[in-house]
Amino acid sequence: MDKIIMQGMKFFGQHGVLHQEKELGQRFEVDLVLELDLAEAAQRDNLAATVSYADVYRVVEEIVTGPPFHLIEAVAGAIARAVLDGFAPVQAVTVRIKKPGAPVPGIFDYVAVEISRRRAG
Repeated sequence: MDKIIMQGMKFFGQHGVLHQEKELGQRFEVDLVLELDLAEAAQRDNLAATVSYADVYRVVEEIVTGPPFHLIEAVAGAIARAVLDGFAPVQAVTVRIKKPGAPVPGIFDYVAVEISRRRAG
């Protein structure tokens, strides 16, 4: 299966279990891998034969900057559902959400969740 990869999208959101995470917010980074057949797009050189990166970006942005979730697992799930529901050519999606400012004592680059979802049928 062919892939469209969108890596390092950065947004400010208010997701988290702790009160200060919802009140103050923090940065989230999102990576997506969209699996779809790109043969027609490669042959025809036509946007109508693929998925618009800009449209996918807007969907991700709306979810991450929108109403807060307690868990980044839920954010990732919402993104996966929205991509599969909104972009018919996408057969599978992998979503990685990185939380660089997670309220965990210690030194680390980020905490992340990665989920993969496939279109049913």
